[in-house]
Amino acid sequence: MILSYWRTWRESGWTPIDATAYAQAWQQFGGSVATHPEIVERLAGLVGIPVRYLGWFVDGELCAAMPTWGRHVALSKEVLKRERKRGLLDLGNAEIILPVDENAQVRVRHRARYVSELNAQNITGLAEQPEGLALAREPEDYSKKFRYNQRRDQRLLEEAGGSIQSMLELSAIEQATIYADLFQRRWNFEAPGKTHLAEVFSLLREYMTGSLIYLNDEPAAIQILYRVEAPKWVSLEYINGGVDPQNREFSPGSVLSFVNTQAAWEQARAVGKPLRYSFGRADREYKDRWCHRVPVYQV
Repeated sequence: MILSYWRTWRESGWTPIDATAYAQAWQQFGGSVATHPEIVERLAGLVGIPVRYLGWFVDGELCAAMPTWGRHVALSKEVLKRERKRGLLDLGNAEIILPVDENAQVRVRHRARYVSELNAQNITGLAEQPEGLALAREPEDYSKKFRYNQRRDQRLLEEAGGSIQSMLELSAIEQATIYADLFQRRWNFEAPGKTHLAEVFSLLREYMTGSLIYLNDEPAAIQILYRVEAPKWVSLEYINGGVDPQNREFSPGSVLSFVNTQAAWEQARAVGKPLRYSFGRADREYKDRWCHRVPVYQV
């Protein structure tokens, strides 16, 4: 009875919908990597936690939708931790953009963190988080000196035997092996979700983007990037990365960030859409070199 009361309160104004209706709302109103219907469905299936989809209707028209796990928005770290499944997948601190009509006003009582500023005008119940979100700057926002240095470092790396290869030229198993190794070398602990990396990379392969760097035919730097295209913007999440510290003199991690961000901006501009390239929480100095900080919200 108590559980039913709290769910009724939490879902007040919302109506259960099916996965198809949720997908249609995302394609109409937009969203992010973390709320993309296929990504939500596949990762929820991987961890075995069913998704309850909710819709907000006005005059019989669906104007907002949300995927949920109990009292949380789906793919929540808190739920994974509670269910002892935190080690199965890692989406970092991904930006959450819920599909909401830009003219709608909806109330959200489901717990969520890193809710986008794009939702701030249309969702009541949000509170700004103390930390911001780090979004990659446009190429023109970097100084001429910064861009010159990045191109110089890339040239020097290539002259020393370095090469750049598309992530999609590798199988999911190869991606997982290289990422786990370089992450361990860089941070001295295992990559989050290590045991299921290949499975996750396989499930999300069509959304994976970016490149990795080799030096003398050995992997030197890798970044896990997922990209989805919404009607009015492109959402790209930089989940995590790994670098071989023995190659620090050639700055492969920095070169890779330059290569990946430049390519992402080119792709977004080719389709005429702004890019939301998220480095996650604005919590490290290196992110300030690549990103500007934007407000982010929580429920």
